[in-house]
Amino acid sequence: VTKPVTFDVTFGGVAKDPWGNTKAGFKGTATINRTDFNLKWNKAIEAGGWAVSEEVRIKLNIELNKAK
Repeated sequence: VTKPVTFDVTFGGVAKDPWGNTKAGFKGTATINRTDFNLKWNKAIEAGGWAVSEEVRIKLNIELNKAK
């Protein structure tokens, strides 16, 4: 199952590394419900509750390098 997911993205800025390469940084976060993607397996645990949450949090740390 594929579906579009919307991320909240924060621009971290642009910087040069010690070798003179230009880099840009971004952070992205999203929360999805795994059952929306047909991931339904779960197992009850002895202490009560379930082994796997339906909510999945996705965090991205992205570094882009400017082409030379």
